[in-house]
Amino acid sequence: MTDQTPALRLEGIVKTFPGVRALDGVSFTVMPGEVHALMGENGAGKSTLMKVLGGIYDPDEGQIFIEEQPTVMTSPMQAKAKGVVFIHQELSLADELSVAENIFLGELPLKSLGRVDWAKLYSQTDAILKTLNVGFNAKTRVGDLSIANQQMVEIARALTVDPRAVIFDEPTASLTDAEKVVLFDVIADLQAKGVGIIYISHRMEEIFKITDRISVLRDGQYRGTLNTSETNEDEVTQLMIGRSLDLSRNASHHELGDIALEVRGLSCGDLFRDVNFNVRRGEVLGFYGLVGAGRTEIAETIFGLRDPSAGQILLNGQEVRISSPIDAISHGISLVPEDRKGQGLVLGMNCRDNMTLPQVDDLTAGPFVSDGAEIAIFDQYRDKLDIRTPGWRQTVGNLSGGNQQKIVIGKWLSMRPEVLIVDEPTRGIDVGSKSEIHNLIRDLAAQGYAVIVISSEMPEVLHVSDRIVAMFSGRVMREFTSEEVTEDSLIQAISGITGDKVA
Repeated sequence: MTDQTPALRLEGIVKTFPGVRALDGVSFTVMPGEVHALMGENGAGKSTLMKVLGGIYDPDEGQIFIEEQPTVMTSPMQAKAKGVVFIHQELSLADELSVAENIFLGELPLKSLGRVDWAKLYSQTDAILKTLNVGFNAKTRVGDLSIANQQMVEIARALTVDPRAVIFDEPTASLTDAEKVVLFDVIADLQAKGVGIIYISHRMEEIFKITDRISVLRDGQYRGTLNTSETNEDEVTQLMIGRSLDLSRNASHHELGDIALEVRGLSCGDLFRDVNFNVRRGEVLGFYGLVGAGRTEIAETIFGLRDPSAGQILLNGQEVRISSPIDAISHGISLVPEDRKGQGLVLGMNCRDNMTLPQVDDLTAGPFVSDGAEIAIFDQYRDKLDIRTPGWRQTVGNLSGGNQQKIVIGKWLSMRPEVLIVDEPTRGIDVGSKSEIHNLIRDLAAQGYAVIVISSEMPEVLHVSDRIVAMFSGRVMREFTSEEVTEDSLIQAISGITGDKVA
């Protein structure tokens, strides 16, 4: 690999924003046919470095080389023309346009007089989609696709050119296991063609499965590069955050209180059926299952976002009727949603206003909202949750993923709920912030909260849960205590194999 000309090289990149040195002399090289992981905590500088590479930001110092030729990137379109293609975590698609129009947006094939050559457009698109093994075609409206399939459209964009380097930013965040296999096959095909791959992900299992080397940023500085085959998770983690993490199973023991929430025979059409469980004060109840198992839909039903077709919801032993989130909040139920950016936050608003949004009516002084009361709430939960922000005026969209998640959790804790439901608490969050969120969840249980955690990550659900509910195809298959659960038994349960203990 060292004898080859690098597909891409960044040398001494510096980028400063008011009050922040986001990149401090960062150098990075990716070779042809290499999958090179770029890792670091949220806020480490990964996104800024990629925006410099993509022509979104001009570097204050440093140089970009493509196949050792000095290059100045002035826009994403120019970057793509030079063979540098981005697959973004945040989807950038036009819902009302077809798959083909999205894939070739700005580069539609034309006939005479500037007319679109629709036949050529659709045939080129279908040829690309065939390599991805997807279940939709060129004419499908993008807005009608699932989030996972929209991600596949983003990936298809990279295949419209002859790329020298492709940057994947958290590409599997919205993909099922089957779709991940297709993605990894696409990456392998690009490797075989000599394309350099930059792979940004917080998922260690993916990093160790498909990458050749791992480079780490911390606090805007380059911290080193490791050969994937010669390192381990602990070494990478220490390079990222400067310390080791406790990734053991939950072994905490404290006295549990009364049952706070109980669900009996809860159903919601074809989404889930005859679900029964309870959660006590001081307990973390984990829900684990494959995509489509019905976990999120149960949480949304309890929170009043969906109408149940059968069953009962009981709080403190009394049946309650919940037909809206307002009802749920009034009964002391809060939901930290899976999509924190789309459903949990208003990204253009500041930290204080996001945290106090659900209780604005209670914080009014005459016709105005009391600034003092809002700031007091923000200050309390900033300190309690260790939210790292210069102050309440900071726009939430500028925070790291971990701190955004803490804002959402603080928003609901400030409502003093009896039951806190947290859906995918660490999706898109770096390993250091994951550890902080896990510790926070355990601390909340120790304080007497009844906590439900929904997660697609087995290590996470094993680490934080006192009990685990395993779901398959809308049904509860088994319920495990933290002492009796094994990885094999959990995998069997979420695959539809009931074993000898059926919930």
